Amino acid sequence: MCLAGLALLAAAGCSSLPSQGPMASDIARDAATPEGVSRYAVVDLDERVVSILARSRPPTLRGHFGDQRRAPPAVIGVGDTVAITVFEAASGGLFSAPSFGGVTAGSHSASLPIQAVPRDGTVTVPYADRIQVVGLTPHQVEREIVKNLQGKAIDPQAIVSIAQSVSNSVTVSGEATNGARVPLTARGDRILDVIASAGGSRAPAHETFITLNRGTGSETVPLQALLDDPRENIFVHPGDVLTLIRKPRWFSAFGATGRNAIVNFDAPGMTLAEAIAKAGGLLDQGADPEGVFLMRPEPAAIASELKPDYPVEPGQQTVNVVYRANLRDANTYFLARSFAMRHQDILYVAGAQANQLQKALAVLGSATSAASSASLAKTQICGAANC
Repeated sequence: MCLAGLALLAAAGCSSLPSQGPMASDIARDAATPEGVSRYAVVDLDERVVSILARSRPPTLRGHFGDQRRAPPAVIGVGDTVAITVFEAASGGLFSAPSFGGVTAGSHSASLPIQAVPRDGTVTVPYADRIQVVGLTPHQVEREIVKNLQGKAIDPQAIVSIAQSVSNSVTVSGEATNGARVPLTARGDRILDVIASAGGSRAPAHETFITLNRGTGSETVPLQALLDDPRENIFVHPGDVLTLIRKPRWFSAFGATGRNAIVNFDAPGMTLAEAIAKAGGLLDQGADPEGVFLMRPEPAAIASELKPDYPVEPGQQTVNVVYRANLRDANTYFLARSFAMRHQDILYVAGAQANQLQKALAVLGSATSAASSASLAKTQICGAANC
């Protein structure tokens, strides 16, 4: 009878027994529906897979925005404030003090009140009419002033400077310590220069992402990418908007691990080997070392390279991929050190088949014990009643 019950449980595949999730064989079997429709791709972790994923690079600022040169020289824009000083070569001119007996009583120059550039893009210079300044550099405006004063002032010269620039600045917001509009310097500023001018980031570097908006383009990258690769620390342009975003990264651990939980990344990057360790490793008695799985969506192009026979539908953007790692093979541990984890990955460790057999034996043992107890009770009752 016991053997028959055990055989019945084995025939049922122990599917009625409690479990933390699918067995390793279930994941491979259920990759397609009974009708043959693919649900996900199962890919064994090997050197080829690690090499393909290593070539798959995340988006970069250099790749998106292209031109890495400094921004063009600062020009005057609407809202900027301009300081103008006009010089003359001799006394008695429009902008110099008169002389008395050949002695100059004052300066040969005059500093005009600082002016904010209105929407019409002009500023006022006495005797030179309205000067168009928007889109011009200070040096170009100096030449325009001198040209308009020729024949009116005594050998005029002008110095023009931007007292406060609104147009030649970058806006920094989000998790910056001091979100502000940061004026750009003449030498050219890079992203980290501007962030430093705004007080840096309030969040740790490995949890901080930077979104750069320029014109109609936008790209988001980890702050750590700029620290690791100086080429990513590109020059900013006037009008750019930098937004610092705190985005803690994590993965989920399920199944026969020492810790079923959401596990945060506590460093800029994490490998599969580190993720398994942070999840408490594999349970000695309950885990199947051949059934360690990492689940994530991959771009369709990458999925086709990983598994060429997987049927990708026309227009399909992503494919759910299940990476299978066999930790009975020592070489897999080295591969796991090169397999990078990503935000929201799912780590699942299947239960061991032997563990299911032990559960089946326990269930059968409980049933047998209950049957024995019932038989004993019946015997006692019958003995008392002389049946």
